[in-house]
Amino acid sequence: MTAVLLAEDELAISQVLKAYLVKAGFHVSQAFDGQQAIDLFYSEPPDLVLLDVMMPKADGWTVLKEIRQTSSCPVIMLTALGDVNYRLKGLNDGADDYIAKPFNGEEVIARVKAVLRRSGGDTASSAVKHYGSLTIDSSAHRVTLKGVDLALTPRDLSVLLFLASQPNRTFTREQLIEHVWGQDYDGSDRAVDLSVKRLRKALQNWPETEGEIKTLRGLGYQFCVHEDN
Repeated sequence: MTAVLLAEDELAISQVLKAYLVKAGFHVSQAFDGQQAIDLFYSEPPDLVLLDVMMPKADGWTVLKEIRQTSSCPVIMLTALGDVNYRLKGLNDGADDYIAKPFNGEEVIARVKAVLRRSGGDTASSAVKHYGSLTIDSSAHRVTLKGVDLALTPRDLSVLLFLASQPNRTFTREQLIEHVWGQDYDGSDRAVDLSVKRLRKALQNWPETEGEIKTLRGLGYQFCVHEDN
């Protein structure tokens, strides 16, 4: 099922849009502020983001910039700001489409489907990635190795999904803490090392010829893929 992250701080609008999306066959995750949207984007990677501009904690421009640092996931901006300059800003900053409020629910669904067609993401399989004998289904939050489900804690799964969201990119401990544990986390970054250690143990039967979670000394960790089948 194609997953949509709906970031909208007005509860009534969010609930109406969710109802339209669910009726159209989408799986919907809801965020009610910008930071929650960023956290959900990395912990539950969607196939498309519906992103309101005016939100607390982090506005839509900030969230869009964060998404574009690591992902080409389609983003549709939602805002009451109908001025052409705002539309141009959203598109120039990497948004795939722009819908001004008030809007028609059926139009939003049509726009979502059109953007997904253009991006090639109109199927649930876009959330399923194969790395040799390792399969990661981000929508179902399921990881299998050689056909066997891996039993991962929610936190370790979030770390793996975040690292795998951008294969062969190095993420620092600080980035992992921020996006998995959250900005309010005040513990030691040793938690990252322990999580990676557990993940490596879970992935011990994943052939090194296919991939590995790699440590780059002084830099961070990388979901290094050698062979993507």
